[in-house]
Amino acid sequence: MPALFVGHGSPMNAIEDNAFTRGWQAAAQSIAKPKAILCISAHWETRGVGVCSATQPETIHDFGGFPQALFDVRYPAPGDPALAQRVAAIVKSVQIQTTTQWGLDHGAWSVLRVMYPDADVPVVQLSLDTSKPGPFHLALARELAALRDEGVLIVGSGNIVHNLGVLKRSGDRSPYDWAQRFNEHVRTHLLARDHPSLVHYEMLGDAARHSIPTPEHYLPLLYVIALQGADEAVSIVTEGIESGSISMLSVLVGG
Repeated sequence: MPALFVGHGSPMNAIEDNAFTRGWQAAAQSIAKPKAILCISAHWETRGVGVCSATQPETIHDFGGFPQALFDVRYPAPGDPALAQRVAAIVKSVQIQTTTQWGLDHGAWSVLRVMYPDADVPVVQLSLDTSKPGPFHLALARELAALRDEGVLIVGSGNIVHNLGVLKRSGDRSPYDWAQRFNEHVRTHLLARDHPSLVHYEMLGDAARHSIPTPEHYLPLLYVIALQGADEAVSIVTEGIESGSISMLSVLVGG
C-alpha cells in the first residue's frame, strides 16, 4: 500500500464538495482498497504513545462553533483490535499502550468519510506524543513499514501550515508571505526526497515558527515520509492555502 498525508483543514470538509475533497476521493480511487487504515491524526495528543483497540470506535466531535449538520455526522467504520496489537508488537523504539478510550477524532473521520464513504474499511488510530522531537516520530514510523505489505494504508492527517491565531476569517484571505514560503519549502523538499530538512523543521527560521506554532499538525507528515522507499516518488494530491494560514497540501507516497 502507499502512504498518504492529508492536509485536512476545516472539519467542514467532511460534508462539503470542493477541490480538496475531490482530490482525496481521487486518491482513494487511484489505489487498491486497503484491508485496514492506520491513521495518525493531529488531534490525538498524548504523553507516551497509544493505539486505539476499540472494536467499534466512536465518532468524536472534538470542535465547536460549527453547524449542527457536522455534529450529526457519524462515521461507523469498525476498529481492528488485531491491527492495534500488531502495531504495539512491531514497534520496539517505544512501548505503545493499547486503549479503548478513544475513537475517531475529526482529523481521521473528516477525511476518511470522504475517501471511503461506505465506512467499510477498519480504522485504527495511533496517537502523537508531541513532547518528542521530529527524529523520534520518524524512527517510530519506520518501524511501521511492514504494515504496508499487509494491506494497511497509513494516513497522516494534519496541516503543514497551521496557525489558527492569525486565521483570516473575512475579507482578503490570501496566504501570508511566511505561509507561502514555508509551504513551498516543504513542497520542494518533499519532491526532492530531502527528509532531513523536513524532520528538523524547527531550524527553518521565522517562516517555520509562524507556520508551526505547535507541532501536532506537522508531525503526521513525518509518519508518511518515513515510509518512502528508495524507488518511490511523492505525488501531490491537493494544494493551496486557506484563510491565510492553513496549508491544504496533501501528498501520496508510492501508489
